[in-house]
Amino acid sequence: MSKRRRRRKLPEPSVVHIEAMSHEGRGIAHIDGKTVFVFGALKGEEVRIQIHKANRNYDEAITLDVIQASAKRVRPKCDAFDVCGGCSLQHMDNDDQVVFKQQSLVEMMAHAGINVGQVIPALRSKAWGYRRKARLGVKYVHKKGRVLVGFRERNTRYLADMSRCEVLVPEVGHRLQALADLIESLEARESIPQIEVACDDHHVALVFRNLRDLSDTDTEKLIDFAKSNEFWIQLQPGGPDSITNLYPYKQPLYFSPLENDDIKIGFKVIDFTQVNAGINQQMVKQALDYLDLNKQDRVLDLFCGLGNFSLPMARLCSTVTGVEADLAMVTRAKQNALEHGIVNSDYFVADLTRLDPDTGWMKQQYDKILIDPPRSGALEIAKSIARFNARVLVYVSCQPSSLVRDSKIICDNGYRLTHLGIMDMFPQTAHVESMAIFEQQRGHSN
Repeated sequence: MSKRRRRRKLPEPSVVHIEAMSHEGRGIAHIDGKTVFVFGALKGEEVRIQIHKANRNYDEAITLDVIQASAKRVRPKCDAFDVCGGCSLQHMDNDDQVVFKQQSLVEMMAHAGINVGQVIPALRSKAWGYRRKARLGVKYVHKKGRVLVGFRERNTRYLADMSRCEVLVPEVGHRLQALADLIESLEARESIPQIEVACDDHHVALVFRNLRDLSDTDTEKLIDFAKSNEFWIQLQPGGPDSITNLYPYKQPLYFSPLENDDIKIGFKVIDFTQVNAGINQQMVKQALDYLDLNKQDRVLDLFCGLGNFSLPMARLCSTVTGVEADLAMVTRAKQNALEHGIVNSDYFVADLTRLDPDTGWMKQQYDKILIDPPRSGALEIAKSIARFNARVLVYVSCQPSSLVRDSKIICDNGYRLTHLGIMDMFPQTAHVESMAIFEQQRGHSN
């Protein structure tokens, strides 16, 4: 019979000097030669820390007190910053956050031996109240005798006790307490574990995950809340396919991928859409500028989703071929194209992590390619990129490490990185979105 493993006792708090910043925004210190990554600390500061996780080669800690503050330290706007796991950089001014993210990305590229070419000025929009999509946790806490609505605590599975969120759109972020009070008043308060938030350009939709059927009384309370706060409310008793509209009966959601443009992309609350509308519009415009499309160009849009890039590109080129793994997203991309009378785009369902060279779209050649993968990147596409013989590649990344990996492979396949820049899609967090532009080198055309 195996012995139960004893939990290792964590050391007492200690005072450290922050020597540098890690790429994910934590301070770096050393204790007896061992590296410690410190949440909530800035370079040059002297802080008292508590190690909360000990690893073989490094430890992880949180800041308890700031003894000597950096001149760049600012007061976090959110009262829950110290406990909520949603944000990690509110103690750093947003201007400094942007510089830090840009420098970190360039340093990662340089470390991998990649010449970044020209650094693009960062794309920026609102620093607060920007987030249009989120999943809020809900919990009736018996010991507190009340409902909590918000995000999980940092490093724990418990919900943070918070009444506001400053990065969510204010319509939701400033009404967390109202949502908690609403759920607390329901008979079903213990069977609603989450609320999905999805906003378009004009509406806020809330999807209440209800683990049991709601009573007529609870239903009326939700409808009254929707009316008084101008929310759209949906219910989800089971999987994603079970989502139904509660109020109003019809809830068409649309977003605009370009500012002052007539393209409106329809979506469902469970669809992936960019959380920051201002940055998304700038991002699409910047991608179009670097692609420099003309009416003869054949374009390949990989990980095309709902057509965020495909539809605007189709207006400017000969043909667009969109490829996406999610059948529902491809179906809506086709519908969005039809609603705008766009007939020069085709869409295909394919797993882009397992390429089939005999697939029709894989056998074609394209003048220009846009790649917008998930955090895991586009490894298989990078390995096969030369086969398409494209002159220009635009790679939109949401994970620097996978971008660096893929960039090296792309450059080894006959391209050079000409432009690189970040897009501040998630202010107050260490999350880095970026755009990399590649051009085919002379002599490498198939």
